[in-house]
Amino acid sequence: MTNQYKHVYVKDTATVSGPYESKGPLKNYFDRSYDDLYNGEDTWEKAEVKLMQDSIDILLEKANRSIHDVDLMVAGDLLNQITSSCYAAKKYALPFLGIYSACATSIEGIIIASTFIEGKQAKNVIASTASHNMCSEKQFRNPTEYGAPKPMTATFTATGGASILLTDEKTNIRVESTTIGKVTDMDQKDPLHMGAVMAPAAADTIYQHLSNLKRNPSYYDLILTGDLGTYGKEILLDYMKKEYNMDLSDNYNDCGTLLYDLENQKEVLAGGSGPVCSALVNYGYVMDMLRKKEVKRVLLVATGALFSPTFAFQKQPILSTAHAVGLEVVE
Repeated sequence: MTNQYKHVYVKDTATVSGPYESKGPLKNYFDRSYDDLYNGEDTWEKAEVKLMQDSIDILLEKANRSIHDVDLMVAGDLLNQITSSCYAAKKYALPFLGIYSACATSIEGIIIASTFIEGKQAKNVIASTASHNMCSEKQFRNPTEYGAPKPMTATFTATGGASILLTDEKTNIRVESTTIGKVTDMDQKDPLHMGAVMAPAAADTIYQHLSNLKRNPSYYDLILTGDLGTYGKEILLDYMKKEYNMDLSDNYNDCGTLLYDLENQKEVLAGGSGPVCSALVNYGYVMDMLRKKEVKRVLLVATGALFSPTFAFQKQPILSTAHAVGLEVVE
């Protein structure tokens, strides 16, 4: 499903990173960075809540807005029952929609917020997400104390919080279009190769978006997937050529490969993942390029592995999805 919008604009964004992200190549694009994983809290889960709240507080300050100017908060994360988002939302007492698309959550939030604004049901909506490396490892994989080795195909859950304020007030960047992706099953069962799990979903969403709007890949100055990592990125390029006869090599990249220094930060293996991975890149680095008009049309395609440890232990395939949003500079 693809929709176009005429009255949805980006007012501002805010990003807060953890220690690994602050050592990466995009460190100068974050509004705040912490040098430890606790952020002054006594548990990792509380630290994740703080990351999201920090991003919202910074966002309101940058946008010169009060929380009373906001009509709705849309947020999601990776923890069971999206508890980080719920605890973060408690602070603001706003009407709240909790969402889950795994690592595609940030774009799902933009889609929902944009639809409310375009339908004139809201004027200002905050969409937020967060993830925390240690929280995710604790919930989805082995306790970190086990020190279990990982293959090079594994990705590294990013630590951070990111928020965007969308508005009906005209600004220099607008939400031009969105595409809601399908749930995809390619019978992939390896929870340590999420690039292979998610690449087909990203390919399908990109193809549907371009086909529905009768566009070529060259329409966009930049097409960015969420967090396929080094291996998933190559799978996507091959898949697009073989299945859809589309060549993305001229204007495509992946947020999971941009967030870290893959040559020197060996611990991240194939690159970044987690809901905040693409949000940190998109709300910091990409927004900066749009504001400077270094790029004028960008397609952001966040990818999510709909992953449950229980289903994985039962040898069920890992499902995936991808959602897309087209951002354009207002001339």
